[in-house]
Amino acid sequence: MESISSRVTQVTPSLTLSITNQAKAMKAKGEEVYGLAGGEPDLDTPDFIKEAAIKAIQDGKTKYTPAAGIPELREAIAKKLKVENKLDYQASQVIVNSGAKHSCMNAIMAMVEEGDEVIIPAPYWVSYPEMVRLAGGVPVIVETKEENGWKLTPEEFEENMTGLTKMIIINSPGNPTGAVYTADELKALGDVALLEDIVILSDEIYEHLLYGDAKHVSIASLSKELYDLTITVGGFSKAYSMTGWRLGWIAAPAEIAQAISKIQGHTTSNACTFAQYGGLAALEQKSTFVEDLRAEYDVRRQFMLARLKAIPNISVVEPEGAFYFFVNCEQLGMKSVNLCDKLLNRYRVAAVPGIAFGNDNCIRISYCTTLDVLNEGVTRFEEFCRAH
Repeated sequence: MESISSRVTQVTPSLTLSITNQAKAMKAKGEEVYGLAGGEPDLDTPDFIKEAAIKAIQDGKTKYTPAAGIPELREAIAKKLKVENKLDYQASQVIVNSGAKHSCMNAIMAMVEEGDEVIIPAPYWVSYPEMVRLAGGVPVIVETKEENGWKLTPEEFEENMTGLTKMIIINSPGNPTGAVYTADELKALGDVALLEDIVILSDEIYEHLLYGDAKHVSIASLSKELYDLTITVGGFSKAYSMTGWRLGWIAAPAEIAQAISKIQGHTTSNACTFAQYGGLAALEQKSTFVEDLRAEYDVRRQFMLARLKAIPNISVVEPEGAFYFFVNCEQLGMKSVNLCDKLLNRYRVAAVPGIAFGNDNCIRISYCTTLDVLNEGVTRFEEFCRAH
């Protein structure tokens, strides 16, 4: 249809959602499918968060709030950032959004103009390039190397900068690789960004899911200069198992925060009112949920790492964060969509093609499921690899 915007026609559907939906359809028909494609925790939202939202509904907190969110939640996020991230934001610099995905989109819309280039290290989360295109920008995909832990180097960053570069997106801990940047690595990337005042979009949605000796560092905390260039994104979906609640946030320099609030006022208005009270409870009430979730996922991570390393013709980098493995299957001689299609239809194992993340030689495997499913899924994956 010729009247559809050219920006929309350039956007590709989400392969992660496509694979998940295909696996669900097979299950609905009664077929046994071992789902290793998920991007959300399998544990339920904690009861105390649910109860806070239910109470908010019962108390009549079902009307509009300020576009940027209820003041109490913005204050709680600012406090969390100060205590946990060493970031000094006023509540007025915090904008509550309808999920971290919405946060990223708002940030890109606020900063990117027609023709601006945005550097995106690959492998990348599937939506980053499409968001940039929707904003009229040009995604500049920079391939990282497995031997560098799938992390962008300052040299790779600088080599791909041009006079049109407006933004770089950094995702740590990262989806799909689980890569976590150290403070020194972030400082080195930040030094490059400072050369040309390139805005940094720091997506930190997986910040609480870290393993081993990995430490989360917010790049905006490293210097006043980087603070002034950085838009920090976080949310409740992953650590609190609140994916369906659609609740995220942005913290940014005042002028940028005001611009994002303006965009939100003309698009979604506020995030879901009673979900915000659930988020407030998540931040203010003491609970072991996040640590328990992290510990459980670490058990699964170590189990999967040992199993995957024993499989011939593939390679993996140990993920230090999030809940994914990015498996290099180049030696199998198949591109990722073909591989995942055969894996699903012949072996009933759902994984996500790496092409969705900018690397057609790899697939993403999630460990957001039970050990029983992981065990059977990886056993079938091993059979597949040995047969090819």
